[in-house]
Amino acid sequence: MEKPAKSGFHLFKLGAKELDDGYLDRTPMFQYILLSLLFPMWGMAASLNDILITQFKTIFTLSNVASAFVQTAFYLGYFLIAIPASLIIKKTSYKLAIMIGLTLYTIGSSIFFPASRMATYGFFLVALFALACGLSFLETSANTFSSLMGPKKFSTLRLNISQTFYPIGAMSGILMGKYLIFGSGASLEKQMAGMNGAERIAFGENALQHTLLPYKYIIMVLLVALVIFGLTQFPSGKPKVDLTKKQPQAKISETVAYLAHNKKFLQGIFTEFMYVGMQTAVWSFTIRLAMDLNHNINERSASTFMIFSYAAFFIGKMIANFMMKRFTPSRVLQIFSVFGIIALLYIMFVHNMTAVYSTILVSGLFGPCWATIYSQTLDTVTDKRHTETAGAIIVMSIIGGAFIPLAQGFVADISTMSMSFVVNVVCFAVVAIYATFKLREPKASH
Repeated sequence: MEKPAKSGFHLFKLGAKELDDGYLDRTPMFQYILLSLLFPMWGMAASLNDILITQFKTIFTLSNVASAFVQTAFYLGYFLIAIPASLIIKKTSYKLAIMIGLTLYTIGSSIFFPASRMATYGFFLVALFALACGLSFLETSANTFSSLMGPKKFSTLRLNISQTFYPIGAMSGILMGKYLIFGSGASLEKQMAGMNGAERIAFGENALQHTLLPYKYIIMVLLVALVIFGLTQFPSGKPKVDLTKKQPQAKISETVAYLAHNKKFLQGIFTEFMYVGMQTAVWSFTIRLAMDLNHNINERSASTFMIFSYAAFFIGKMIANFMMKRFTPSRVLQIFSVFGIIALLYIMFVHNMTAVYSTILVSGLFGPCWATIYSQTLDTVTDKRHTETAGAIIVMSIIGGAFIPLAQGFVADISTMSMSFVVNVVCFAVVAIYATFKLREPKASH
C-alpha cells in the first residue's frame, strides 16, 4: 500500500491510521476540514456562471440557447479532464491531483484578464473551459477523498457534510457578481436598448471589465490554498494490495469493461447526469425567470434570488444530513425528489413572482442529491482497483450541466421561460425513480 509521504516537510501531520480498504480508522479533522474547504471553491466558480450568462446574453445579444453555452464550455472541461485526473491520482496521489487542480484553476481565472480586453464571447468560453479543467481535477479527487477520510460506514454522511460547504462558496460567488459585476440603475438590456455602433461596443467593453474583479480575489485565495496543501500531510486513500495474490493494477480498458457491465453503476451515472443538468439549468435561468415575470427589476436585484437559492441549498443539505441519522440516504433522496417535482410544476403553471420563490424551494430540495448519488454509485464498485477511475467517471457525469441547460434554453425560446422548467421535472423524476429502486435493494446498500 502507498503510505503517506514520509519525506519532505509537513507542518500539519496526519495522525490517523490507514486501513486495508483505503479508509481511515478515524477522521483527521484538520485534513478533512481543509479538504471540505475546496468544495466552496468550485461552488463559487459555478455560481459566477449564472451571473455571466445573464450579462453575456445582453452584451453579446445572445438567445437563451446561445447564452447557455457558458455552461457547455464549463462542463465540457470537467468531462474531458476527469479521466486524465484519475490516472494521475492512480499513479501518484490525491494530494498531487488537488494541487494540480488549484494551479489550473488559477491559470483559468487569469485568462479572464486578456478575455475582457479582447471582448469576444468565444474568448470567455476558452477561459471558462480552462478554469473548469482545474475544477475537474479538484472534484475528481476531493469527492472520493472526502468519502475515504474516515471509517467506511460514515462515507456517505462524510461526503454530504463536505458538500454542505458548496453553497457557502456559491453564495459568495453570487454576492461578488451582484456587487462587483452588476451595476445599479436600469437593467443592461434597457441601458443598451438605444445604443448603436461604437457607443454600444464601448459600453459593452466597459461592462466586461467588471467581470475581472471577482477573479482577482479568487486567484489570491487559490494561491494561499496551494501553500497550505503543500505543507499538509494527507493519507494515500488507496487500499492495500495483497502481494501474495500478485494482483496487478487495473488497466483503463479493464476498468471501463468492468464498469460497463455494472448495471447499478450505470444507473447511478445516468441519475447524476440528469441531476447535475437539472441543478445547473434551474440556477442558470432563475435570474432570467425573475426578470421575465417582473420587468421592473434589474440584474442586480434579480441576482438576490440566487443568494436565497444557495442559502436554501445550504439549509436543504443541513436538513438532509439530520434526516439521514433517522432514515436511509435513499429514503431522504426520495422524499426530497417528490417535493422537488411538485415545486417545479408550480413554477410552470403559476405565472407570478411566487414562482421565483418556488425555484428557491427547489434549490433547497437539491440538498442530498449529488453527494448521496455519488457515494452510492461509488459503493457499487466492489473491486477497489477501479475506485479512482470510477470516481472520475462519476465526475464526468457532470457533463449533464452542459446539455440540460441547452434543452431548457431551447424550450424557453420556443415557448416561455416558465414552461421551460418542464425539462427539470423530467430530471427530478429520474432522481425519484433512482431513489425508489435503491430502497428496494438489500438494506446494506442504502
